[in-house]
Amino acid sequence: MWMEQQRSPSGSSQGPRSPSAQPYLSVSVTDPVKLGNGVQAYISYRVVTKTNLPEYQGPEKIVIRRYSDFVWLHDRLFENYKGIFIPPLPEKSAVEKFRFSAEFIEMRRQALDLFVNRIASHHELRQSEDLRTFLQVDEEVMERLRSYETGIFKKPGDLMQIFKDVQSKVSDVVLGKEKPVEESHPEYEKMKHYIFELENHLAEAQKQAYRLVKRHRELGNSLSDFGKAVKLLGACEENALGKAFSELGAKSELVAVKLQKEAHELLMHFEEPLKDYVRAVQSIKATIGERATAFRQQCELAETIKLKEINLDKLMLTRSDKVREAEIEYRELKAESEEAIRRFETIVRRMNEEMVRFQEKKTTDMGVAFHEFAKGQSRLANGIADAWRSLLPKLEACSV
Repeated sequence: MWMEQQRSPSGSSQGPRSPSAQPYLSVSVTDPVKLGNGVQAYISYRVVTKTNLPEYQGPEKIVIRRYSDFVWLHDRLFENYKGIFIPPLPEKSAVEKFRFSAEFIEMRRQALDLFVNRIASHHELRQSEDLRTFLQVDEEVMERLRSYETGIFKKPGDLMQIFKDVQSKVSDVVLGKEKPVEESHPEYEKMKHYIFELENHLAEAQKQAYRLVKRHRELGNSLSDFGKAVKLLGACEENALGKAFSELGAKSELVAVKLQKEAHELLMHFEEPLKDYVRAVQSIKATIGERATAFRQQCELAETIKLKEINLDKLMLTRSDKVREAEIEYRELKAESEEAIRRFETIVRRMNEEMVRFQEKKTTDMGVAFHEFAKGQSRLANGIADAWRSLLPKLEACSV
């Protein structure tokens, strides 16, 4: 959680710019509104920022943002904070009929709220100029920035080129032209193995949670239809049997409501947290990819420097007039190599810190999610048992 505004012993809130106030930054994503029509339709959100940090324009700021603005912020952070696990965004629904359903919009709103607050509570990301821009500039400026930046999500043509580059690299390795340069530190290998295994297990758990939600909903729908049918059957009978049928129908509809309610709770507090952690692990995998790229770059530069040293020695022995030019090129390459080493070391340091933080947060969040799941299932089972149990004496009386 992000730091909240501190209160004085008397209970009154300190002024937002008071020197004695603890620094805080809280953000809320609220009031989703559908704008536009057809394929141009989208959802806008009010993003409310409250802070006493001096680098912000004031104690409160309200801006309107759309999903693509959140994507812009994600992409900028991914580019500028290598080694940090950038909080994941919710997926963009590809199914048109679900895009504007009340349930989907609310899930999206909660996920975007979580995304921004994870950034705002992160000790490094909260200092980002891009975060301040996202939280403060007006909609026109945000739109210009969004259209200017292509981000890390490439256009189809770029993706095709990346695919061709990968094909070429693979071919070189297979043909023996090039050996893949990979980091082989035992702790790093252990971490990679853990992340890939975790993704598989989380994805499977999320899939089964989805099936539980679906089963609750289908059973609820079936019981609701059954209740209506039995109530109609009871209306045909004027004796105690008809009354018992009517009450059976009413109880069936009551249980159906309980099942639908629990299905929604299961979706929001169990399936969605699992899905969120699947996305979080995918974010970690993206950072692993950046680390691999940084490692290859420093290795390639080190090899190139060795070749340049050999070439420079030859030129100096032959007293070539190209020595000065080669020395300048060598110094530039040396500086680039040192920068690549620093960049890689920064990524390693950040990843080590991030893994500790991720593990601690995952333990807490998964504990809460599974506790909510068990509590919900217990509540549902007791509610269903009580509903049927209250009906038994009346049905038994009719069967005697």
